[in-house]
Amino acid sequence: MRRILLAVSGGIDSMYLASRASELMPDAVFAIAHCNFKLRGKESDGDEEFVREWANRHGMAFYCRTFDTEAYSEKNGISIEMAARELRYAWFKELMEAEGFDATAVAHNANDNAETMILNLLRGTGGRGLRGMSGRDRILRPMLDIERKEIRDWMVANDISWREDRTNSENVYKRNKIRNEVFPLFGQINPSFIRTLQRDMKHIAQENDIAEDYFREALPKIIIDGNSINIKALMELSHWEYVLWRWSEPYNLSDETFNKLVELLKSTRTISGKSFESPTNLLTIHKKILSALPR
Repeated sequence: MRRILLAVSGGIDSMYLASRASELMPDAVFAIAHCNFKLRGKESDGDEEFVREWANRHGMAFYCRTFDTEAYSEKNGISIEMAARELRYAWFKELMEAEGFDATAVAHNANDNAETMILNLLRGTGGRGLRGMSGRDRILRPMLDIERKEIRDWMVANDISWREDRTNSENVYKRNKIRNEVFPLFGQINPSFIRTLQRDMKHIAQENDIAEDYFREALPKIIIDGNSINIKALMELSHWEYVLWRWSEPYNLSDETFNKLVELLKSTRTISGKSFESPTNLLTIHKKILSALPR
């Protein structure tokens, strides 16, 4: 029988996950993992106590970790959102390994999935960022087909309490702006837009898989070593720009620099000796070989 951690914040989504875990993930035993990010003072401590009491009432083991999220954010030069994400998933991994859990289940739902798709679209992550969330690295997402309205209706109908996070109504974070301002407009245009986006994400995921298969088959035809490719062989491919983009991803070229590289390869000019810089690498062309060197 699988042993699964339930990531429970005390909010409506995670309390739904905790309350229906045995239905969503049959044949498993569960424990509760709670993160106190210390971002809302006494409210954060109240969330911890609420979840602890719920776990005790339901006979589940309770694990809690307190983080200085703001200090971590400042030290690493990342947003509070990203800091909380990194801290959370690093602890889940540590806890699973230390206590012998098979996986951690998180309460992302269909609305969260759609929000992530829109955020990735705005960031310019390419097709792979539009395929939506999925389970990975022993992280389970059993609620991705359940909309937020369905969650609320079930919780109210079953008289199950949860903690409200006041920051969810504040449009400080990008995700909140999409949730509170953009999605209501989408709903006016198409009341079923969440389902529409869910369907599109599944199709995009299938198309991404096809593109990934193409890249993996093409790579041995052009690769010289791990950091160099044969330009002539590259440009004989029917979708060489995509293959070049996928190969160059780890080297962090800006869109502008990548486009300059593509235009140079398309031209009839002499290209040997040209170079392109990124924050981490220098890509150079010598005798029809494109190489990436660390800076």
